Amino acid sequence: MTVRITYPNVPKDLFAAMMHVENFVNSCGFSTILLELIRLRVSQINNCAYCIDMHYKEAVAAGETPLRLYSLSVWRDTDYYDAKEQAALAWCEAITAIHGNNAFDELFAEMQKHFKDSEIAHLILAITQINSWTRLTKSFGFPPGRYQAGSH
Repeated sequence: MTVRITYPNVPKDLFAAMMHVENFVNSCGFSTILLELIRLRVSQINNCAYCIDMHYKEAVAAGETPLRLYSLSVWRDTDYYDAKEQAALAWCEAITAIHGNNAFDELFAEMQKHFKDSEIAHLILAITQINSWTRLTKSFGFPPGRYQAGSH
């Protein structure tokens, strides 16, 4: 992997803007586990090795089990995730792989069984945010494997 923009060379205002949104998302009242499941699943979909490394480690640090984490890409084939998590994972997949997805009404209806509209809006922001992070990280070429949980 070629590093195209090193971490110290990322514009400070860009990082500050991203962290402002990140801090807002983290303060919306969702469990760290739910947010990290969403972040890890989006990172898997986007094939971002750096973000997969980060969010796996953050989820473990938050108390998530390795079984649920390494099974996340096949969550539909397990019984490890509750209905609320399943709705959020299906929604994050739809928002991430938006092209050609025609199931938004059904997925939104399922989300409304578990979340208020304001929570759904905040989850959409969380999903959008991790999608932005994966695109930046892949574009910059940040190498995976060096992230330490709690360091962001």
